Amino acid sequence: MFCLMRQFLLLVLCLSILTPAVGQPLLPVPFRPAARQVNLLVHTRLDVRFDYAKRYLYGREWVTLKPHGQPTDTLRLDAKGMDIKAVALMQGSTTTPLKYDYNQRQLLIRLGRAVPADEAYTVYIEYTAKPDELGTKAGAAIRGAKGLYFINPDSAIKGKPVQIWTQGEPDANSVWFPTIDETNQKTTQEISLTVPSKYVTLSNGQLVSQTPAGPGVRTDTWKMDQPHAPYLVMMAVGDFRITKDMWRGKEVNYYLEPQYAPQARAIFGKTPRMLEFFSQRLGVDFPWSKYSQVVCRDFVAGAMENTTASLFGEQAHGSARELLDWPYSLVEREIAHELFHHWFGDYVTAESWGNLTINESFANFSEVLWAEHEYGPDAGQQQADLSLRTYFRNPANFGKPLVRPQYREKDELFDAVTYQKGGNILNMLRAYVGEDVFFRGLQQFLKQNAFGTGEPHQLRLALEEASGRDLNWFFNQWYYRAGHPVVTIAYQWDAARQRQAVVVRQTQAGAPYVLPLAVDVYTNGRARRYATTLRHAVDTLYFPAATKPDLVNVDAEKVLVWQKDDQKSLAEFAYQYRHAPSYLDRREALRAAQLQPTNPAAQRLLLAGLGDKSAALREMAIELLDLKDAARRRAAAPLLTKLAGADASVQVQAAALNALSSLKDQRNAPVFGKALASQSYRVQGAALEGLAALNPAQALARATAFETDNKGPLTAALVNVYGQAGGPAHWPLMLAKYDAATPPGRFEMLPGLAEILGRLDDPTALEQGITRIRDLTVEYIKFVDSERLIGLLRQIQTRQAVGPNAGAVACMVDRAVAEIQAAK
Repeated sequence: MFCLMRQFLLLVLCLSILTPAVGQPLLPVPFRPAARQVNLLVHTRLDVRFDYAKRYLYGREWVTLKPHGQPTDTLRLDAKGMDIKAVALMQGSTTTPLKYDYNQRQLLIRLGRAVPADEAYTVYIEYTAKPDELGTKAGAAIRGAKGLYFINPDSAIKGKPVQIWTQGEPDANSVWFPTIDETNQKTTQEISLTVPSKYVTLSNGQLVSQTPAGPGVRTDTWKMDQPHAPYLVMMAVGDFRITKDMWRGKEVNYYLEPQYAPQARAIFGKTPRMLEFFSQRLGVDFPWSKYSQVVCRDFVAGAMENTTASLFGEQAHGSARELLDWPYSLVEREIAHELFHHWFGDYVTAESWGNLTINESFANFSEVLWAEHEYGPDAGQQQADLSLRTYFRNPANFGKPLVRPQYREKDELFDAVTYQKGGNILNMLRAYVGEDVFFRGLQQFLKQNAFGTGEPHQLRLALEEASGRDLNWFFNQWYYRAGHPVVTIAYQWDAARQRQAVVVRQTQAGAPYVLPLAVDVYTNGRARRYATTLRHAVDTLYFPAATKPDLVNVDAEKVLVWQKDDQKSLAEFAYQYRHAPSYLDRREALRAAQLQPTNPAAQRLLLAGLGDKSAALREMAIELLDLKDAARRRAAAPLLTKLAGADASVQVQAAALNALSSLKDQRNAPVFGKALASQSYRVQGAALEGLAALNPAQALARATAFETDNKGPLTAALVNVYGQAGGPAHWPLMLAKYDAATPPGRFEMLPGLAEILGRLDDPTALEQGITRIRDLTVEYIKFVDSERLIGLLRQIQTRQAVGPNAGAVACMVDRAVAEIQAAK
């Protein structure tokens, strides 16, 4: 699973943690071992139908189990918020009612006799699931716990499809069918869904039959012959168009709403190649009977790796034009992530939630692996760096180990430690043991634990056998210890002894880390690599150097999970940019240049970055350039103009247009005008805002042409231009666009909303706008600069101070500010 709501929630939800309220005592964090196995699931057969009006599921279940280890006369099933109609023991065609107790969370069934260990028995349950009446508490990472979701079931929202889908992780599937909702359970399954005939269904495994079930109704039966964890069981029902693909004779299908179906192959079409690459690299062929991917509305997480049937949120919907703006890190990365789970998470499942690293760290690592394979080493490093910077961005992450059996709520575990740090730890381990050895170890781990569960100790043993190395030290410090090394690196060349000294100081609390790394020493344009290991709080490394090296590049492979203060000179960073081979070498140099904005050499380095082979670094160099100095503007403007009009990356084009916009130079008007004809919404949006900076009236006139076709950045630009130069007639459209936008899109529109609200005289419009700014700020109070947003509200109040609504606006703003401050 991956938590994602476009750019904004990608960051804030993955970083969010549960913290106690101020003034409340800290309660002990409980230790949560793997669930005790009294009964083991064997097979789950479901027959379900839906009441769209009530948002109910009417279910019949035949669940087969066997006692584990010793006899038992009871069965405890998770079953949340249901009406239980009947419970019986099945013996052939004979049904024997069973006594049971039910507390709305668990169903305790008395089997009537002590069933011997390993003897299979089947219990029949008739029930009604009522997910919307459950009143469950959502988490920050997985924003729902209802298990079963009815989307627009009464068709009340015009233009929104009617859908049903499920989301089981971590333990919500027991809202819609009784089960043992634990990761260390595995079951085969058969699900029969009775639905309106106009709808398409999807579930795990194969569609084995479709039969009429009455006027306008059909029953689809899906059968899953391979065992998997209960939280991976899924259903989806809706008006989907199926685009069929194949891989090695297995169906690979894409389920999208009709209007997006023409883009199905553009969005998901790399899946067969991913299947081939991951199968070959892991040495274990994709183990399941088919692979489908479905996109659903209002999904409560980014995507979910349901076995053979991954479910994606609306971020995977896109028109042909929207796809032009999608970076790898948006959807393609997510497709790789959910697919890789079919080895790590589905085929071998984390033995307990505290060992979630077995699922999510590997899926995060796969994002790097696919980027590297498909786009080259720079792209792999870029994705790894994006992940690692997400981990470092929140210091609350630093106190949590990767393996975490102590936690309050399962949702806490879906964080940047489990995902981003864990993925980078695997990347570091790959570099340490070597590529081939690493994947031989993964192959062994998968085969030894196939269709079962796993934990890091088993991973360590498999990698030890493959490498011939004791890896206890690695797992102890990276899997079972919180935090990471924090180092300073200093350099000194000794001319008399003809040697280069490198002093590395570890300054983090606790014991020093053991850090194997590579050091490249550059002399006369050539590098010599040395392998070494840091072990102490202070390590001094010596390298032969008859002349002063041009550069010493510590951690030359750029894989260590650490924070460093690398005390190179700017000249050395400039040399690193020109001569060191990797994306991260060059990124480090550009970042060092940013820290010296008044240094002409730094600006020359950033100008050189405008021509970097990596689009991400070209974009970064644009954003870091200081254009306040007239000489730098003269040097940069022709390069920015070229990038704005001809760069292969639309992200770079848009960044260049934004930079040109800041210059407010009328000579750039033709550049903006030309860019308005781009097929990219991102480029068009940047061009429209650039034109508005030069001529608001002209931008307003041009903006009307985009009212019928705008998405994402262009929509935000449209709202901001109307906010800057529009009037009362534009407010209804601005409000409609704001309400239809994602949370990140709404934040982008706030400047336009605040600007026009300072001019409007309509009390209704003023209340609408102020209320929306308040509500958005309160909803995301933990993740935004609330004082800046309060400043927007005060700006509206100031501009309305001499108007007819001055008193009313002052009251509304005061109330809004008070609510925002109370929410902190």
